Amino acid sequence: MRHLLLPMFLGALDIISAAVAAILAVYVRFDFKFSAEYFEPLLAQLPFYIVLVIVLNVLQKLYSRIWRHAGSSELIAVFNTAFASSALWYLLTIGKLPRSIYVISGLVLMLLIGASRMALRVYAYLQSQPKFREKFFNEEFKRVLIVGAGDAGATIAREIGFYNSGGRKVIGFIDDDPNKIGKKMFGAKVLGDRFDIKAEVVKNRVDEIIVAMPSVKGYDLKVILEICRRTKCKMKILPGIYEIIEGGASVSQLRDVDIEDLLGRDPVKLDNEAVSSYLKNKIVLITGGGGSIGSEIARQVSKMQPKKLLLLGKGENSIYEIHQELTNSCSDLKVVPIIADVRDRERISQIMEHFKPQVVFHAAAHKHVPLMEWQPIEAVKNNVLGTWKTVVAADRYKVDKFVLISTDKAVNPTNIMGASKRICEMIVQTYNKLSETEFVAVRFGNVLGSNGSVIPLFKKQIEMGGPVTVTHPDIIRYFMTIPEAVSLVLEAGAKAKGGEIFVLDMGSPVKILDLAHNLIKLSGYVPDEDIKIEFTGLRPGEKLYEELLMDEEGLQDTENSLIHIGKPIELNEDKFFAQLEELKSVAENETEDIRKVIQEIVPTYHPKED
Repeated sequence: MRHLLLPMFLGALDIISAAVAAILAVYVRFDFKFSAEYFEPLLAQLPFYIVLVIVLNVLQKLYSRIWRHAGSSELIAVFNTAFASSALWYLLTIGKLPRSIYVISGLVLMLLIGASRMALRVYAYLQSQPKFREKFFNEEFKRVLIVGAGDAGATIAREIGFYNSGGRKVIGFIDDDPNKIGKKMFGAKVLGDRFDIKAEVVKNRVDEIIVAMPSVKGYDLKVILEICRRTKCKMKILPGIYEIIEGGASVSQLRDVDIEDLLGRDPVKLDNEAVSSYLKNKIVLITGGGGSIGSEIARQVSKMQPKKLLLLGKGENSIYEIHQELTNSCSDLKVVPIIADVRDRERISQIMEHFKPQVVFHAAAHKHVPLMEWQPIEAVKNNVLGTWKTVVAADRYKVDKFVLISTDKAVNPTNIMGASKRICEMIVQTYNKLSETEFVAVRFGNVLGSNGSVIPLFKKQIEMGGPVTVTHPDIIRYFMTIPEAVSLVLEAGAKAKGGEIFVLDMGSPVKILDLAHNLIKLSGYVPDEDIKIEFTGLRPGEKLYEELLMDEEGLQDTENSLIHIGKPIELNEDKFFAQLEELKSVAENETEDIRKVIQEIVPTYHPKED
């Protein structure tokens, strides 16, 4: 019923407007003197004229338009109905009244109908304005400062102004362009540049800061977010330019500032054409398909139109979840869940023989450093022997391309996990020389949000009220988000010719202590006041810093500035295979210190003394 009230109200106004227009036309025609000669026939014709006006208004859809957004098409519709009704009135009652009355009535009617619709638009505009609502409706608004006076910032401000989105009131803009400072947009002034943010927040009692700079570079964004964060205002950010459709900035797209935004990394652009060229219409196998890296590989590969996607893992729950997700999102793609252990040579061979995958992403691995330090045999069985058996099967069944997911911990390792991954790299490089399959490895650092990473741990500790535990005040790590790491893995696979170790540019290292501080602040707490930070000491096998390249490897650039190639280190193949057999025997029989055998294979492995 409520949706009929406005059309009924407008209809009533139009009836009054038609009557007023006709009567006023007679008065104007006779210099505002009463003329009984024409007034009486006018009254007799008036119901007919009113009906004409209402019918034409309906035909022009004047009762179903959104007048708060009225534009030229609405103006034309009002013009048409006003003059069409007067013209039809004249044609159907010709000779009854002077012609000038019909013309005057059309003009007056157009003004009256236009004025009533304009009044609706003005009222809607005033209703959306915080000052109006504060004065007449006693409403309170969040005082918003928008950082970025470009197209995105203007769109956000306009949307807030017209729709009163989220009960917000724009009190000003911040922009580094000196030509914009002092000028106004949508009633709000550009108050200054990034260095004025803190002062303007205090001066204008700002409740919320919206960062609307989707195209800003990573480092600049990091600096601006850090300045905003220090104000202790609530922060929202518009996604990056590659996350939104051009010109599609909207308040609905605003999100809270995440720890990823503070890394200062530029967004990674995937070479979709190159990646699609080796994945389209191919059977792709992903080991460790239910893990954080493996599942993201599956998501991104699914968009490249593979013929079939095989998800292999030994954990049924994780495989089930990613299988369900992809089945729902990619209904045309054949997704096959496979429960298997890469350590099972016969099972892996059966899978390779049956499905004949053309591309393999090997992400199955134990990766938790302290746990593997305490259980080195399991690290060797899963990481080394599992990779070896999968590589042998890939070679036997002529897989086109095999991509090993490695880690920066493989470089000069101080822990079992890193040393085991280094041996995995050596396996794929050795088999690349002996096989028709292109074997490559991709090496990168920590990924935010992966299983076992520091961010989920910190978040859980914050939720529990602390303390947040950091192993050492000086410990640093390289970080990358899971999607961008996987994007670079896929692109590295496209560039691979066999035998390479691709090294991903991880950007600038981040102090874990800074990460803890920022995450506590983003959660709305004060470090060491609300949430304590405790130092627990380096864990078994843990380094203060990680490396991405060994001295012997050198570095070769690719077309993508974020992907580099490490030069393969020459190996004695016979000696290496003999060492692998010895390692296998030790792992399976658990007869001697496995660390000594690993050290013989990886001379750069230097376990930390307890």
